Amino acid sequence: MRHQNKKITLGRKTAGRRSLMANLAESVILYEKVKTTKAKAKAVQSVVEKLVTKAKQNNLTARREIMKQLYTENAVKKLMEQLGKKYADRKGGYTRVTVVKNRVGDGAEEAIIEFV
Repeated sequence: MRHQNKKITLGRKTAGRRSLMANLAESVILYEKVKTTKAKAKAVQSVVEKLVTKAKQNNLTARREIMKQLYTENAVKKLMEQLGKKYADRKGGYTRVTVVKNRVGDGAEEAIIEFV
């Protein structure tokens, strides 16, 4: 039984899923708007929300925790300097997922994840 198991696997093993989430999170942070499938958007939403909450602390410990999850310094810098300050007064709900349409090739539901 799957009681209390909230992990979204997306049909991938741990390493592939971690890489996918890190890449998608970086794209959302850098471009502030990304078009992907609905399942991936909903999965990466919680990752991005937690990163923004850490960035709001604006200290060295928070920067190091964020650097563990993201790959490039550009994303960490933007998160700490711009997005952390932008959402300093907001308690949560930094991103929104909007379902747009089904993809032509395989019929997958597409969605846009963006910052509010």
